[in-house]
Amino acid sequence: MSEQTAAANAGDGLACEKRGALGLITLARPEKRNALTIAGRARIAETLPKYARDPIIYAVVVRSATEGMFCTGGDIVEMAALADRDMEAAEKALGDEILLIWLAECFTKPTVSLIDGPVMGGGNCISRYGTHRVAGERYSFAMPETALGFIPNNGLAHTFSRLPKDIGMYLALTGERLGPADAFRLGIASHCIPSAEFDDITAALADAEPVDSIIDPRHQDPGPAPIMALSDAITRTFNASSVAEIIARLEREKGPHAAWAEATRTCLLERSPTALMVTHRLVREASAMQLHEVLELEHALVCRMMELPDIHAGVRARLTARGEAPSWRPSRIEDVSAAMLDAIFSSPEGHHIRLPERRKMQEMLA
Repeated sequence: MSEQTAAANAGDGLACEKRGALGLITLARPEKRNALTIAGRARIAETLPKYARDPIIYAVVVRSATEGMFCTGGDIVEMAALADRDMEAAEKALGDEILLIWLAECFTKPTVSLIDGPVMGGGNCISRYGTHRVAGERYSFAMPETALGFIPNNGLAHTFSRLPKDIGMYLALTGERLGPADAFRLGIASHCIPSAEFDDITAALADAEPVDSIIDPRHQDPGPAPIMALSDAITRTFNASSVAEIIARLEREKGPHAAWAEATRTCLLERSPTALMVTHRLVREASAMQLHEVLELEHALVCRMMELPDIHAGVRARLTARGEAPSWRPSRIEDVSAAMLDAIFSSPEGHHIRLPERRKMQEMLA
């Protein structure tokens, strides 16, 4: 059965199959740009332990059946609709996503994500934590959640907080896209390989050839990273202790980066003030936390954000009734008080998930 056929026959938009020594997960939901459904994530979570325990399977590949498309994230329309109907079920689904990320992080066999096209939002849930993250020529990375009244999750606050020169804060707040050179320079992608090589990589792994000897020689230097030309300006503006100060610094930026600063300021002013404030604090706190701690905190925060009005306004304006300007509540940064922010970060105990220790998770996979 071909990857395209296998994935197209899967009701949840993906296929999980065994091909020689390879466990192959193929995304094929092109009408939704491979957005992951709740059912799709659940099937991956069921499949990875089977691959871990199968003595024949040497490595796992995650790829798309659709040319130039990887995964634009979780199906946030599905999640918002579920939250409207049954908040408890939505919170469980969010918790299951966190568990899947931790499962992927603790998975001990080589895992290769072959990414040619957008990888956004929840697309990082199934690609960020493998051993090899291969960027094709059409690769683009972004976490655009603040434009939807939501926050970057999937453990990306841990990554963002550790990127140099405050680039992570910039990416988290603005949702700016990175190309292959940027992602490789920042360590978000591990290799840059033309997508024409992806079938050969998959076939070689199915024959149990060593991953590094397959991947490393095919890597091609992507050249200079455009984002590094902005890095000093990003540091000057995004290392501020508040979102309001970031916006003020962008307004004061002069010289060769003034146009970039004004466009970035406009971008921030169009986003949910609450989402920006929560994201800013999350990224700053994540710098002193381990990944499992960040994931646990993110679960509490996303559950709380699902209860607030902005996610529903953002989904309607950006995804279901395109062209509308979202009506954020509150509508201004200065109206998001410290007390409101503290309340979001002091979510009820029911919103908290506790992840197994890494050793315990790996024992469960053995």
